[in-house]
Amino acid sequence: MLVAFILQGIIMITVEKSDPLSSESHRLIELLSAELATITGDNGKSNFAVETMSDEKAVWALAKNSQGRVVGCGAIRPLTQNIAELKRMYSDRSESGVGSALLTFLEKSAKEMGYTELRLETRHINHRAVNFYNKKGYIRIANYGPYIGRTEAVCFSKTLR
Repeated sequence: MLVAFILQGIIMITVEKSDPLSSESHRLIELLSAELATITGDNGKSNFAVETMSDEKAVWALAKNSQGRVVGCGAIRPLTQNIAELKRMYSDRSESGVGSALLTFLEKSAKEMGYTELRLETRHINHRAVNFYNKKGYIRIANYGPYIGRTEAVCFSKTLR
């Protein structure tokens, strides 16, 4: 599946399932980790391993701009049979709409695989992410899994329709 986001007849961002072990994926994961470390003091690597992307109900996606340059990444992986977790969302912010394009693709992919809900965790201090997910219809929920008892964490959920 390929999703293209078009503005005034010009393809701006394309998103498709990709190899999480590719050099482009590795580059974006490292950029995200560095940015998270700057914002939150934690690079986020302890709660994500690329190997989890080998699950048949997991998806790793890359976003490319109109010149074909990779500008963002994101993933979903199973939490339960019906709930997926959104992971490693990142845009290098060189293009407008990368985050929205990735999220749309991942939500659509999740629905097609039979998930009924998406969950995610970010940090309170990551205001850009908190605001983004609020605008996209995600609601705050009690911290789940490894985030229970972690006051710096904030968790969100969205029912997929």
